[in-house]
Amino acid sequence: MFVLATNDPELSVDTILTYYKEQGKVEGLFRFIKDKSFRVAEIFLKNNSRIQALAMIMVLCLFINSMTEFRLRQELARSGETVTSQTKKPTSRPTLKWVFFKFRRVREFSIVSGNQRMTKIANLTDELRKILQLLGPPYEKYYS
Repeated sequence: MFVLATNDPELSVDTILTYYKEQGKVEGLFRFIKDKSFRVAEIFLKNNSRIQALAMIMVLCLFINSMTEFRLRQELARSGETVTSQTKKPTSRPTLKWVFFKFRRVREFSIVSGNQRMTKIANLTDELRKILQLLGPPYEKYYS
């Protein structure tokens, strides 16, 4: 048994318990920010306004990450599609960190011939195209 307290008298006991149980999701997202690949430990700031600005940017990045992951998972569930997980098994609930990892070899390059420049995308597999299609036209446009 444990005690949960709130300063919001409008919340029901069930709502308070639900919020408490969902706390792990938020903790997981902040674990993402602390991940070494995010490279925040390499930034040294002294000015309070700059620290606040960095925190705001980090929260915005976390929000965009969460919304994109949610959207992809929602579209995978709706379409019945899957992507390959880290364990080489199909999944409809990939993390966006894993999806970014899958895109790591995609490169854009330009070929200049005379006065013409042609831009090409290399290493865009069928699975990556499927992910872009599920995310929607703005994502596909970036890689076309």
